[in-house]
Amino acid sequence: MHTTLSDAELAVRFRDGDDEIVGAVYRRYAGPMLSVARASLRDRELAEEAVQQAFLQAWRAAASYDPARPLSSWLFSITRRVSIDLYRRERRQAIVMDADELPATVADDDVGLSVERAWQAWEVRQALDTLGHGEREVLRLSHLEGLSLPETAERLGIPVGTAKSRSHRAYRRLSQELRHLRADRLPVRV
Repeated sequence: MHTTLSDAELAVRFRDGDDEIVGAVYRRYAGPMLSVARASLRDRELAEEAVQQAFLQAWRAAASYDPARPLSSWLFSITRRVSIDLYRRERRQAIVMDADELPATVADDDVGLSVERAWQAWEVRQALDTLGHGEREVLRLSHLEGLSLPETAERLGIPVGTAKSRSHRAYRRLSQELRHLRADRLPVRV
């Protein structure tokens, strides 16, 4: 039932405290949030704890959520902060261990960057999924395989003008879909 709701509808209902919508939000975002948390924590159990804490914090703060901002961005921001907090907690606990038992640690800045990169990669993947097949193929061939637009057109069996217009539309749509990444470039609170 809730899988047909748009992200905007889901966000508004979540903000309004709709108890029935929590499960739909969890199903839609828990997997990507877990990826974000695992990228920095490198421990599945801690990452799962981070996602649970992030959802709990999000639910408690739902009334303050601005639905004009993508729900995913807001949830990932919370997940990043929770992951950093959990990392610090684990690092403090590791300090009391014998020096031989200390795990290799990562600097807080590295954790924040790792979480940020995982979140951005998920956001880009989501944006790419909004493109039509033709636009996605033009981008894949030109950007990932490094083909020129004439080479891309030849490989796809389409006129060069069609390849150019698909490329232009794809980049314009990605720019719109990912504009929040520029707006969310606030430093990670550490």
